[in-house]
Amino acid sequence: MIADNNATKLNITGLILAGGRGTRMGHVDKGLVLLGGAPMAQQVMQRLAPQVGAIAINANQNQQAYAALGAPVWPDDLLDYCGPLAGLQAGLRRCTTDYLVTAPCDSPFMPPDLVARLYDALQAQGADLALAVTQEVRASGKLVRQPHPVFCLLRKTLLPQLTSYLEDGGRRMDGWHGALTIAEVLFDDASAFRNINTRDELEQSQLEQSELPPSELQQSTAKLHLPPGRSLADVVGCMSDYDPDALPVRHAQRIIGDFVKPIEACEKVALRAALGRVLALDVISPICVPAHDNSAMDGYALQSSDLLPDQITRLRIVATIFAGRPSVVPVAAGQCARIMTGGVMPPECDTVIPQELVAGGSPAVDENALDIEVKPGSVQAGDNRRFRGEDLMAGAAALKKGRIVRPSDLGLLASLGIAEVAVQRRLRVAFFSTGDELRSIGEILEPGCVFDSNRYTLFGMLTRLGCDLIDMGSVRDEPQALEAALRSACENADAIITSGGVSVGAADYTKQMMAALGDVTFWKIGMRPGRPLAFGKIDSNGHSAFLFGLPGNPVAVMVSFYFFARGALLHMMGAAASETSTPLLRVRSQDAIRKKPGRTEYQRGVLTLADDGMQQVRITGSQGSGVLRSMSEANCMVVLHDEQGNVNAGDSVDIVLFDGLI
Repeated sequence: MIADNNATKLNITGLILAGGRGTRMGHVDKGLVLLGGAPMAQQVMQRLAPQVGAIAINANQNQQAYAALGAPVWPDDLLDYCGPLAGLQAGLRRCTTDYLVTAPCDSPFMPPDLVARLYDALQAQGADLALAVTQEVRASGKLVRQPHPVFCLLRKTLLPQLTSYLEDGGRRMDGWHGALTIAEVLFDDASAFRNINTRDELEQSQLEQSELPPSELQQSTAKLHLPPGRSLADVVGCMSDYDPDALPVRHAQRIIGDFVKPIEACEKVALRAALGRVLALDVISPICVPAHDNSAMDGYALQSSDLLPDQITRLRIVATIFAGRPSVVPVAAGQCARIMTGGVMPPECDTVIPQELVAGGSPAVDENALDIEVKPGSVQAGDNRRFRGEDLMAGAAALKKGRIVRPSDLGLLASLGIAEVAVQRRLRVAFFSTGDELRSIGEILEPGCVFDSNRYTLFGMLTRLGCDLIDMGSVRDEPQALEAALRSACENADAIITSGGVSVGAADYTKQMMAALGDVTFWKIGMRPGRPLAFGKIDSNGHSAFLFGLPGNPVAVMVSFYFFARGALLHMMGAAASETSTPLLRVRSQDAIRKKPGRTEYQRGVLTLADDGMQQVRITGSQGSGVLRSMSEANCMVVLHDEQGNVNAGDSVDIVLFDGLI
């Protein structure tokens, strides 16, 4: 074994492949994403380093961040992110050892004997390259061998063959293996070679690494937890094209999603009180649904072995079974039972024939008995039989942690006999408006002043989310007043939402005040309406809260809330990723819409049915950021993406429906 031969170990270089774009992770550099408090690439390094004599990282972006992990960084020699083979080529060109072994940056679970077993197989078989293989069960139940070509050990002398393959345009990791002698090494633990490619997989791995037992209510959430002291600068450091003065919408959403973290307190509530709350734990079914094999319709329960293939089958009716009233009468061969929908199947029967497929009962030998006649081919074995546990088996998760409880969920839980569930505690959100020109309803509206509408729209949007609200009113444009409001909000809430005071023309002390209280950044988002946005976390007297500084124009407040704050607040509430996303629908534009590429536009729209029965959308007219009436008239938002240009009448566009959102 290599473990017993240090000289051999020193002749192997380990290469961590981190040269991709991270597309499936949302264009985030996967190797620098935290898992269990440390970058994934660092965890791969910790597992691989003891198995080799030297180690390096193949990376094409954020090279300083990778170098800080303590290994040399080798970028691709090929341009345009040509895949892991380009990283392999870079490693073979730069390593000074006779052998190179590779592992991806998003697989921090590799076996501790990976290199030893690959090396031993390569030597024993006289191979050019050795790679890991596992056995996996497909959905069909078939056991197949699954190769993992990114976990491979190869000879440095293979560089010319690899370079030739790449120059011919080849990119598949195993596409150049044809002329090589390959040693496949079977590993028992398939999970050791799994990749963390998506945010959902990252969240699942976070759960698996949680030190708290699953039975505890106050357990780790399935979100990316930021370690103490991690700043916004650390988050944006994973992005190669970050520009706070020209930030695309998708980048701002991703930064916010990576920086906020869920609250971890939860409580048990009665079933009816759970409506709209976020489940803190999986709800495990205590029973099977259905509890027994039962009939899917009104008909006759029979034994399929009695059915004759080429002539009419006559069966004697020996019992009648109603839902909730199982029969104790046995059904022997040549017999059947009249059964209603939901009735428990007799243990001897495996099939139900609908009553409309049966010839009318005819008198049998016993004048009080009836027979039925079944034509050949009328029913197949197993038809119309619902199996015990077909919908839900006892011990299975009826509802998953992170789900927002809906009316149908209440019915499901009631059907399982569950009287109370564990939910996340409600998120506490403080909100206020800023501006000397603002007046509350009931006050005299002086020249140049306006009534404060933003607090009421924020109240409505936050109430719909199910937050506990702290309405702090309107705050004057004075440093002392603003600081007092922010500190009070921070000490009493989990999140703070302000409107106004973050635009280019805002008083400098507003930004200085927010930044002085914590880690706050100010963005110019490539969007309309709602370009200015402040985001971060502030601290006061041992408390902290996430801050969302929205623009002051009424429509811009709503748009910024829905497309930046709403998802983040749901994230903080512990909602699953599927709950925090905003679903888009594709419909036809009734009219032409003017739009310049380079920014995302959110235009208020009205969705209707056209004469041909197809859905179509038209904008509501003036799209000024202060025209609040247009939001009331609209029933959807037309989303014109960053790269999109003018829209012609009849073109398809994305929309977000207000129903369920507003």
